[in-house]
Amino acid sequence: MTTLSFEFFPTKSEEGTDKLLAVRDTLAEYNPEFFSVTYGAGGSTRDRTYAIVKAIQERGIPAAPHLSCVGDSKEDLRQLLNEYKDLGIDRIVALRGDLPSGSGLANSELRYANELVEFIRAETGDHFTLEVAAYPEMHPQATSFEKDLQNFVRKVKAGADSAITQYFFNADSYFHFVDRVRAMGVDIPIIPGIMPITNYSKLARFSDACGAEIPRWIRKQLEAYGDDSQSIQQFGEDVVTDMCRRLLDGGAPGIHFYTLNQAEASLRVWRNLV
Repeated sequence: MTTLSFEFFPTKSEEGTDKLLAVRDTLAEYNPEFFSVTYGAGGSTRDRTYAIVKAIQERGIPAAPHLSCVGDSKEDLRQLLNEYKDLGIDRIVALRGDLPSGSGLANSELRYANELVEFIRAETGDHFTLEVAAYPEMHPQATSFEKDLQNFVRKVKAGADSAITQYFFNADSYFHFVDRVRAMGVDIPIIPGIMPITNYSKLARFSDACGAEIPRWIRKQLEAYGDDSQSIQQFGEDVVTDMCRRLLDGGAPGIHFYTLNQAEASLRVWRNLV
């Protein structure tokens, strides 16, 4: 069975939250397996993340909060885990997290995602399904692809149940990554993370920051459209739909959409697939 899930980020205003909850209701009609909610560097969005997770969960839709270890103490994390258990949350996306500005790993009790996974397992046993991140095109701070693969295997051995990838636009990078980690003994589901294409300048900025490659032929076509947003959206829908179809046909177990708190772009792709 093909799984479907969506990611949100916490909003900064009451108006933004109202819009996000309307998007939640629209997407809920497609029976996603869960909605994940991101968590800012060093827990900077902790309260807002919790509020969105609570609003999702209270509507009877499974929520999967992101939890990162950099900048949070074990006691902070223990408190959050207990709060999420009390809410009925049973899935967490466990990440190292972005480093807060001007901060390093030295001040963190837990420094890497595998340590966070081990901590959650030690604290809560098998209560949570644990998702971890995968990087088909290599984590931007990794020193080599081989070391990045080893880091991923460590997270899985620490107790991860499933993985969600960073977004990409080259299906071969996903298949290559999966083949490599399968050969290293990893058998958990690896869900492709998908970013719909709606705005070229935003996409380029995101991609440069997170190390996701936009193939040259896609960049050139998007640049050629200039300010023609309708053509950009149609081209983006076609490109992403074709890639998702190839991923699913090639054995990917589902799709996880990075929604940017919008419904329609993800749904256009999903409707094309089903």
